[in-house]
Amino acid sequence: MNDIQKNELKVIALKIRNDIIEQVHSAKSGHPGGSLSIADIITYLYFREMNIDPKNPKAPDRDRFVLSKGHTCPALYAALAEKGYFPTELLKTFRKLDSILQGHPDMKHIPGVDMSSGSLGQGISAACGMALAAKLDNKDYRVYSILGDGEIEEGQVWEAFMFASHYKLSNLCAIIDRNGLQIDGKCSEVMSSEPLEDKMRAFGFNVVVIDAHNFDEIESGFNKARAEKEKPTVIIANSVKGKGVSFMENIVSWHGTAPSDEQYEAALSELREVK
Repeated sequence: MNDIQKNELKVIALKIRNDIIEQVHSAKSGHPGGSLSIADIITYLYFREMNIDPKNPKAPDRDRFVLSKGHTCPALYAALAEKGYFPTELLKTFRKLDSILQGHPDMKHIPGVDMSSGSLGQGISAACGMALAAKLDNKDYRVYSILGDGEIEEGQVWEAFMFASHYKLSNLCAIIDRNGLQIDGKCSEVMSSEPLEDKMRAFGFNVVVIDAHNFDEIESGFNKARAEKEKPTVIIANSVKGKGVSFMENIVSWHGTAPSDEQYEAALSELREVK
């Protein structure tokens, strides 16, 4: 990836981080930490990787995306708005009554959302179903799903992983946002999933490990996923919870806390200073 392309993605990711803070502050509730940790991944997906068209959000041959950790929808909503699926002004209605932008993604009302999600563990199962449907229909579209590293403590996730391997869903790319924190504390203390790479290989996956905040590594990871023709791919994305706002980074309490007015101004001021 050349420097111009990287700089363009960095600018978009910065807008998405701003949008995340704006949404959660406006709603006085939400999940900023995990939304910020996937901002770069979701930027790459929507602005470089996926075959999608905001003017035709239900195109049969489009790539599909499932946010399995649905509580981090501020990042998804920001990406959809910046991509042109709906006006960015709508982000101010996040989690408000009568808004389409509720606290978890809703495929019935939000343009560009392929699957309603929020019950942890279920999104990846839906993504597997989509990927199998593409195989059965001889379609070329790909399916992407982001999971949290706390979410993969759910047993249903591993049933889905077995399914993906059994049916050789090479058109499926799961992304595990490994930021090390969940609502109750450190993942390593709540319920460790390590050694994660070894487990995913044992479940029959093509395993790729990347820095979730480095666009060269992100590009390389998705290129490796596309090159795999026999197995499903998992990209284990090592990330920082709250990435981009220093006082939120690696702090578990920012999993589901909205910033105060003072914290909101400090966060936006910090993001404005990013070069």
